[in-house]
Amino acid sequence: MLPIAMIGGAIFYPWMDNLSFISPYLIFLMLFITYCRLDFRHIKIERFQFAIISVQMIMAAAVYFLLLPFSHTVAEGVCLCVFIPTATAAPVITAMLGGSISRVATLSLIGNLLTSILAPLVLAAIGDNHLPYLQSFLMILKRVMPLLLMPIAAAFILKYTCPKFHQAITNHQSISFYIWALALFIIVGCCVSFTINNFRIDRLPDIIALATGAFVVCVMQFAVGRRIGGKYGDKVSGGQGLAQKNTVLAVWLALAYMNPIASIAPAAYIAWQNMINSYQLVKYRQ
Repeated sequence: MLPIAMIGGAIFYPWMDNLSFISPYLIFLMLFITYCRLDFRHIKIERFQFAIISVQMIMAAAVYFLLLPFSHTVAEGVCLCVFIPTATAAPVITAMLGGSISRVATLSLIGNLLTSILAPLVLAAIGDNHLPYLQSFLMILKRVMPLLLMPIAAAFILKYTCPKFHQAITNHQSISFYIWALALFIIVGCCVSFTINNFRIDRLPDIIALATGAFVVCVMQFAVGRRIGGKYGDKVSGGQGLAQKNTVLAVWLALAYMNPIASIAPAAYIAWQNMINSYQLVKYRQ
């Protein structure tokens, strides 16, 4: 389903820009359905979250300085694929793979809040555009917090105000996967549209390097994340927590702070992480 959604988005990309406004609503609905399954008593900060975030920051710095001698644009684009926080949608795939929704939801909340604080400083240092810190902080916070807090709040309120309806949603979790596939269809189409509209032949080496670098760090983060998760008895949550990224935020950050072509890396990362997740879902069902 996920590869079909990505291929469909790539084929019908000319129309996707007109549908991009739907994506946040689809992601909200998808998260709301998943969080209806969440036991709020299990939401707590553990060493697991600190381990994932610490490794994420160290890897981001290492990738940037390793690639910087070759190309600043490639270095900042691929570094962003590591630096950005856990996707708001990560709990959905985590739940389907049998991982801990509460662990990944907590990690996503902490990671996105931390990114709002650190990103203006980090991206001002490595990026091409410089915005005032407070303006940057509020802009990032505005983009990440509604999709983090509102679905949780809505699920919590529904649980205590309309428990029968809440239970009905809990019993139909598979709906969230198809909503995610539709959102992915639109997101990939928008990324393909941007790439084609901004393509120049002299940019081809950078585009190939950015897409390849995104693939390498994607595989690396899944592998490292699963190893970290294994130490806490939850490889699935470790892999999804470190490797499934808030790529929509990353594309926006690249366009706001960097050479726009650097956004090719997080755009390609969308394809790589969902191909790996597709493979994992197939293996899990088997």
